Amino acid sequence: MSEGEKLVVVGDGEQAELAYEYFTHDSPHEVAGFTVEAEFLDRKELFGLPVTPFEEITERYDPSEFRAFVAISSTQLNRIRMRLYAEVKQLGYDCVSYVSSNAFKWHDVEIGENSFVFENNVLQYGVSVGDNVILWSGNHVGHQTKIEDHCFVTSHVVISGFCTIGRGSFLGVNSTFADKLNVGHDCVVGAGAVVVKDTEPRKVYVGNPAKPLDRDSFETFGVQEA
Repeated sequence: MSEGEKLVVVGDGEQAELAYEYFTHDSPHEVAGFTVEAEFLDRKELFGLPVTPFEEITERYDPSEFRAFVAISSTQLNRIRMRLYAEVKQLGYDCVSYVSSNAFKWHDVEIGENSFVFENNVLQYGVSVGDNVILWSGNHVGHQTKIEDHCFVTSHVVISGFCTIGRGSFLGVNSTFADKLNVGHDCVVGAGAVVVKDTEPRKVYVGNPAKPLDRDSFETFGVQEA
């Protein structure tokens, strides 16, 4: 993909405002507008740019001429972002990723589509970040660790080397992960938790050392299963 392309941001909330700010002031890309599903559309402009119904996105932003970025937070354990990302891809859009100029990214780090890496992240040798991942500011991702698709990593999380963070997981502020851990898919790890053993899928872990709660992660985040 060439540099400096025009893109449409999916969303118009906090995450979308941040995406606009960072893409505008710290990337070669130009935000051309925003789009929101019609039932949630409550304004026509944001930052002087049009907010278009998502159902009309291809009419205004031809996928052959525009790229997209889905700017949705961790709502319903990342499910809203996952769904909209899938829909955008089905419509034929390529999605851009953002990596802050103030992040440290080793030369062989791999980052997928529609991912957002804020300032002061450290991504060491051999790190792999999947599609549709958010890494908020100040995280350390140790060498040869893999963060799978659709994860949300908050701030000041320390992930040691050779870990795997399972698809769709949420890692709370200041949580810590020992070497060579496997975090199951759709896990929620609470703020300040210290994970020293592999975790099971769809569990919520809190404390030091981290232990699972009785309720699962879907219940905690209000995920509506099909």
